[in-house]
This record gives sequence, C-alpha cells and structure tokens, in this order.
Amino acid sequence: MSTRPDLTALDLLVRVAETGSLGAAARAVGIAQPNASRSLSRLERQLAVTLLVRTPSGSRITPEGEVVVAWAREALTAVDRITLGARSLAEQRAAHVAVAASLTIAEYLAPRWLARFRRAHPDLHLSLEVANSVDVVARVERGEVAVGFVESPRVPDSVSSTTVSRDALVVVVDPEHAWARRRTPLSPEELVGSDLILREAGSGTRETLVRALARAGLELGPSRLELASTAAVKAAAAQGEAPAVLSELAVGADVAAGQLVVVPVAGLDLTRALRAVWLPSRRPEGALAELVRIARS
Repeated sequence: MSTRPDLTALDLLVRVAETGSLGAAARAVGIAQPNASRSLSRLERQLAVTLLVRTPSGSRITPEGEVVVAWAREALTAVDRITLGARSLAEQRAAHVAVAASLTIAEYLAPRWLARFRRAHPDLHLSLEVANSVDVVARVERGEVAVGFVESPRVPDSVSSTTVSRDALVVVVDPEHAWARRRTPLSPEELVGSDLILREAGSGTRETLVRALARAGLELGPSRLELASTAAVKAAAAQGEAPAVLSELAVGADVAAGQLVVVPVAGLDLTRALRAVWLPSRRPEGALAELVRIARS
C-alpha cells in the first residue's frame, strides 16, 4: 500500500487554493513557509501529480490540483468529524460515572452517599451497580467501574483500597426461637454447630464470618439454606427458619421493630472494614475522589 498523504499537506493545499498564497497558507497552519513548500513538494511526489504552479506573484492550483483539492476537503472534513466525535464521546464518558457496591453497602449506606454526591454534582450522571464483594472487585479489575465499595475482610493486591466505614456482623433469630430467650452469650462452637442461614459464597458477609471462625480455630459447616440477598436472609430468619448472621446495618430496623432478636456471641470478632477499591493506575480524581471522601465522612 502506498504511503497516505500527510494531513497537514492536504490542509496546506486547500488553504493555498482558498488564498492563492503559499505564505498565507503556511501562516494559517502555523509552520514556516519553506517547510510548507517542502511539504507540498513531497505531496506532489507521493501523488505523482503537479498540484501547484509557483510564480513570483503567488501560487496557482493546477487543474489536476483542483480535483485533489476537492478530495482533500472531503478527507479533512471526515477527519474533523472523527476528532469532534471522539471529543464528544470523551465528554459523555467524563459526565458519566459508574461505580459498584456490595449488597449491604448498596442497600444501607450508598443511597445516603449518592444523595450527597448528586447535590454537589447535579449535572453528573452516576450509576450504581450492585453485586457481591467478589464480583465488585472483579468489575474494578476489568475496568468496568472506576470505584467499587466492598465489605469483604480483605481485598486482593491487584486493587488499591481505603477504609470508608466500619461495620459488625450480628447473629439474629426470630423472637420465638430458643436463642431469643438466652441469658448467656453463644459460644463460637454453638454458632458453628447450628444450621445457619447463609449468604452465598463470594459475599463479604459470609467471608467475614468464615475468617472470624477460622481465627477461633473453627470451620463453617454446610447450610441447608444459602441465599443471594440480605433481604432474603432476613426474611427467612424472621420466619423462624434458622439463625442468620448479618450486618448490624441491615437488621437495625428489624430489631427495633421486634421482628428479629440479636443474640450475643462471646469470643468471636465479627467487626469488619468497609472499603473503597480501585485500580492502582486509576486512582480516583475529581468527582470520584469526592465520592470516596463522602463515603469516609
């Protein structure tokens, strides 16, 4: 394939056709006249066509050059369309912020954060994707969202993170459950020996419980009921199905309404950090950095 004409040379040619002056064309493009002359000579050699007749009084486009000028205008218009279109796409992308959050954060914390963010940035469109913590991290790693918020007790080295809040898990049961009338805290052994209602693998809530039990030298046994949402786990626990371990953020209103009862557990640290995560190469800036600050406050 032959070498494509230089866009600057085509621009020069069009401007010479419009002004009748190589010097004026060079000034319009922002290069020295000798460089402009060499650029047009190179274009003529590339195309094997004489484009200009140079005279002491100015430069005149040849008949063949007039045809090339028409084509050059079309080419430059197409390039301008690409440039303007790409700029528009970049502006649209800059005006849209996509973040992701794990289920507990999305339900009980993110709405307040996003409301404050929207008041500060009414013209910025922000979308929130909801998934479990493992999936949120995966979306950040793939570059699908700029920032994620997770509740898992640890994050992989592939992402950077900062703690934005803290939370604790609590054991809850239906008011008619035998544990609701206990006067002494549960032991970790009693908890792990019960048939708990669990969140699915990959959720931050489940991972926090698994790690807390591991520190106590215990393993989480199988459950006959695993559910993919906090609301479903709460509903099952409130129906007396079995005890559940959930975020205190998620069960506060239910406990206050008497629909669930918190059962203390001794010797088990169920606290956890809630984190914002991002790719090291895409540290939050501008509006995204402000969203992270809002979450931390």
